[in-house]
Amino acid sequence: MYPYPYRGRFAPTPSGPLHFGSLVAALGSFLEARRRNGQWLLRIDDLDPPRELAGAADCILSALEAFGFEWDGAVMYQSKRGEAYQQAIERLDARGALFRCACTRKEVADSSLVFDGEHVYPGTCRQGVPPGRVARTTRVRVTDAIIEFVDAIQGNVRQDLAHEVGDFVVARADGLHAYQLAVVVDDAEQGISDIVRGADLLGCTGRQIFLQQLLGSPTPRYAHLPAAVNHQGEKLSKQTLARPLEASRAMPLLVAALSFLGQQPPPELARAAMRDIWRWARENWTLDKVPCRRSLPAPAIA
Repeated sequence: MYPYPYRGRFAPTPSGPLHFGSLVAALGSFLEARRRNGQWLLRIDDLDPPRELAGAADCILSALEAFGFEWDGAVMYQSKRGEAYQQAIERLDARGALFRCACTRKEVADSSLVFDGEHVYPGTCRQGVPPGRVARTTRVRVTDAIIEFVDAIQGNVRQDLAHEVGDFVVARADGLHAYQLAVVVDDAEQGISDIVRGADLLGCTGRQIFLQQLLGSPTPRYAHLPAAVNHQGEKLSKQTLARPLEASRAMPLLVAALSFLGQQPPPELARAAMRDIWRWARENWTLDKVPCRRSLPAPAIA
């Protein structure tokens, strides 16, 4: 655990504009940081150029400002952090934690077991790349690691990495570093003590804690908020055509997000000025009221 003062963060991916689900994650992480008299940092996870939308990063910053968010310090961009990620790869490799893998995604899908909707890597290249094959990715050996932690919202979480995930990728076939590695390196660099984010990322947490342990980085405290889903039970996203945040609807959307997070704002708050909404939110926020659910239906206004 971090012995330092509270430092939280919001780390959106610039694959499109922010939507109601993004607002929920930003609001929960921001208010918890402020309630703890801590800092709230902003990071743009622009690690994957093929998925990025031109101008999305600037739109994200503009939307957060329009909704009244204030972050501490300069914005960190993952696209400028390649050297730090490569150094982490070299440290992991030096301790024998990595191996090269020739398997394609299709081959992994065809030969793996499936746990909770995810393909579990079967260990095909763990003892070496088969003759005649060319290494494509770099994976970390999970051995028999079992990760357990207490989530401030979701409660006790236990993940058997070997049987539920398998050896996972830290350097991709296209030369990019994987998200699981980058987020761990960046959180350590920024001294993040607490991570408040959507429960759609809960399944990634075991891998990230495992990498923290291998790299000797402190493990932050975690709190996973319910993810906002549409009528089909799909997480709000660009792929599911989630409606972008609009500055003209900032006040009612902020109040709707507070209600989604169980804070029970008074009805008249929806007609209040933005400064009054933020004042009420900061004075009344408590993580204990957030529903212990992995997902919840988004309100009609979303």
